[in-house]
Amino acid sequence: MARKNYTTLPADYAVCMYEDCPMAASCLHQLAYATLVQSETFLHLISPRKCTKDAGCKFYRCSEPVRFARGFTGFQKKMFPEQYQKFMGTLIGEFGRNAYYERRSGKLFLPPREQETILAALRKAGVTEDLPFDHYEELINYCD
Repeated sequence: MARKNYTTLPADYAVCMYEDCPMAASCLHQLAYATLVQSETFLHLISPRKCTKDAGCKFYRCSEPVRFARGFTGFQKKMFPEQYQKFMGTLIGEFGRNAYYERRSGKLFLPPREQETILAALRKAGVTEDLPFDHYEELINYCD
C-alpha cells in the first residue's frame, strides 16, 4: 500500500465534532472538523462514544507543526564504502528497494519516526558523526 504524504488537509481526514472539549483548540481532529464541515459533503467522523473530551483522549493529535526531513543523498559522501553498503542494506530491508531510493532522493517527506530509523541505521553501520538530512520542513503531521 502506498504511503501518503499530506502537505494539506486531506478531505478524508478523521474529524471530531466536540468543539467544547478542553483540548479542541490544539487538536488536529477538531480543527479539521471546523475546516472540512464547510467544504465537504461527507465527513469521516470519530465516534463520539470513543472520545473522552479530556487530555487522555486516545484520538488527540497535536496541531503543532513537526520537523520533517527530505533526502539523505549527502550521507554517502561522509561514509566509507563498507559503511554505506551496510547502511543501505539495513534500510532496504526496512523499507524495500524502491521506497529506500524515494526516501534517499527526497521524493518522500520523512516524519520523525523514519528519521530515527535512518539515524539508527547510520549508527549500526558504524557512523558516529551526526549527519544532517538534505532539507528540513515544518509541516503538520496528518499521517502518523
